[in-house]
Amino acid sequence: MNPYVLDKPAILERLGGDEDIFAMMVDMFLNEQDNNRQALLAALAADSAALQREAHTIKGLLATFSDGLGAELAQALEYQAKSGLVDDAQARVTELLARVDEVAGVLRGLSAG
Repeated sequence: MNPYVLDKPAILERLGGDEDIFAMMVDMFLNEQDNNRQALLAALAADSAALQREAHTIKGLLATFSDGLGAELAQALEYQAKSGLVDDAQARVTELLARVDEVAGVLRGLSAG
Protein backbone atom coordinates (compact mmCIF):
# COMPACT_ATOMS: atom_id res chain seq x y z
CA MET A 1 0.00 0.00 0.00
CA ASN A 2 1.28 3.47 -0.85
CA PRO A 3 2.12 5.64 2.14
CA TYR A 4 -0.13 8.57 2.94
CA VAL A 5 1.26 11.94 1.86
CA LEU A 6 -0.52 15.03 3.08
CA ASP A 7 -1.47 17.39 0.24
CA LYS A 8 -2.11 20.44 2.38
CA PRO A 9 -2.30 22.89 -0.56
CA ALA A 10 -5.11 20.84 -2.17
CA ILE A 11 -6.98 20.62 1.12
CA LEU A 12 -6.59 24.33 1.76
CA GLU A 13 -7.80 25.07 -1.76
CA ARG A 14 -11.03 23.18 -1.00
CA LEU A 15 -11.30 25.16 2.24
CA GLY A 16 -10.87 28.52 0.53
CA GLY A 17 -7.38 28.86 2.03
CA ASP A 18 -8.71 28.95 5.60
CA GLU A 19 -5.88 27.72 7.85
CA ASP A 20 -8.11 27.96 10.94
CA ILE A 21 -10.64 25.53 9.51
CA PHE A 22 -7.81 23.22 8.47
CA ALA A 23 -6.37 23.28 12.01
CA MET A 24 -9.82 22.63 13.47
CA MET A 25 -10.32 19.66 11.13
CA VAL A 26 -6.94 18.21 12.08
CA ASP A 27 -7.78 18.57 15.78
CA MET A 28 -11.17 16.93 15.28
CA PHE A 29 -9.67 14.01 13.37
CA LEU A 30 -7.06 13.41 16.06
CA ASN A 31 -9.48 13.88 18.97
CA GLU A 32 -11.98 11.45 17.47
CA GLN A 33 -9.52 8.83 16.23
CA ASP A 34 -10.02 6.47 19.18
CA ASN A 35 -13.80 6.90 19.11
CA ASN A 36 -13.89 6.15 15.38
CA ARG A 37 -11.67 3.10 15.90
CA GLN A 38 -13.92 1.75 18.65
CA ALA A 39 -17.08 2.46 16.66
CA LEU A 40 -15.73 0.56 13.64
CA LEU A 41 -14.71 -2.42 15.76
CA ALA A 42 -18.08 -2.43 17.54
CA ALA A 43 -19.85 -2.27 14.18
CA LEU A 44 -17.85 -5.24 12.95
CA ALA A 45 -19.14 -7.22 15.92
CA ALA A 46 -22.69 -5.91 15.49
CA ASP A 47 -24.25 -6.09 12.02
CA SER A 48 -23.78 -5.12 8.40
CA ALA A 49 -25.81 -1.90 8.67
CA ALA A 50 -23.63 -0.60 11.50
CA LEU A 51 -20.47 -1.61 9.65
CA GLN A 52 -21.67 0.12 6.50
CA ARG A 53 -22.44 3.31 8.46
CA GLU A 54 -19.06 3.40 10.23
CA ALA A 55 -17.13 2.63 7.04
CA HIS A 56 -18.97 5.51 5.37
CA THR A 57 -17.99 7.85 8.20
CA ILE A 58 -14.33 6.90 7.95
CA LYS A 59 -14.45 7.22 4.16
CA GLY A 60 -15.51 10.85 4.59
CA LEU A 61 -12.85 11.55 7.18
CA LEU A 62 -10.08 10.18 4.99
CA ALA A 63 -11.41 11.93 1.89
CA THR A 64 -11.35 15.21 3.83
CA PHE A 65 -7.59 14.84 4.09
CA SER A 66 -7.19 13.88 0.41
CA ASP A 67 -6.43 10.24 1.21
CA GLY A 68 -7.82 8.65 -1.93
CA LEU A 69 -6.43 5.22 -1.12
CA GLY A 70 -7.82 5.24 2.41
CA ALA A 71 -11.19 6.43 1.16
CA GLU A 72 -11.18 3.60 -1.41
CA LEU A 73 -10.47 1.07 1.35
CA ALA A 74 -13.35 2.45 3.40
CA GLN A 75 -15.64 2.45 0.37
CA ALA A 76 -14.81 -1.18 -0.38
CA LEU A 77 -15.69 -2.08 3.22
CA GLU A 78 -18.87 -0.01 3.00
CA TYR A 79 -19.97 -1.87 -0.16
CA GLN A 80 -19.00 -5.20 1.35
CA ALA A 81 -21.17 -4.47 4.39
CA LYS A 82 -24.01 -3.20 2.20
CA SER A 83 -23.94 -6.57 0.45
CA GLY A 84 -24.17 -8.29 3.83
CA LEU A 85 -20.76 -9.95 3.44
CA VAL A 86 -19.35 -9.21 6.89
CA ASP A 87 -18.08 -12.64 7.88
CA ASP A 88 -14.70 -11.99 6.29
CA ALA A 89 -14.56 -8.22 6.87
CA GLN A 90 -11.98 -8.36 9.68
CA ALA A 91 -8.99 -8.14 7.34
CA ARG A 92 -10.42 -5.10 5.58
CA VAL A 93 -11.24 -3.45 8.92
CA THR A 94 -7.69 -4.09 10.13
CA GLU A 95 -6.26 -2.58 6.95
CA LEU A 96 -8.54 0.44 7.20
CA LEU A 97 -7.67 1.06 10.85
CA ALA A 98 -3.97 0.90 9.99
CA ARG A 99 -4.57 3.55 7.34
CA VAL A 100 -6.46 5.77 9.80
CA ASP A 101 -3.54 5.43 12.22
CA GLU A 102 -1.08 6.33 9.46
CA VAL A 103 -3.03 9.46 8.53
CA ALA A 104 -3.29 10.41 12.20
CA GLY A 105 0.47 10.04 12.55
CA VAL A 106 1.06 12.43 9.69
CA LEU A 107 -1.46 14.91 11.11
CA ARG A 108 0.11 14.63 14.56
CA GLY A 109 3.40 15.58 12.94
CA LEU A 110 1.79 18.83 11.80
CA SER A 111 0.68 19.63 15.33
CA ALA A 112 4.17 18.92 16.67
CA GLY A 113 5.85 20.97 13.98
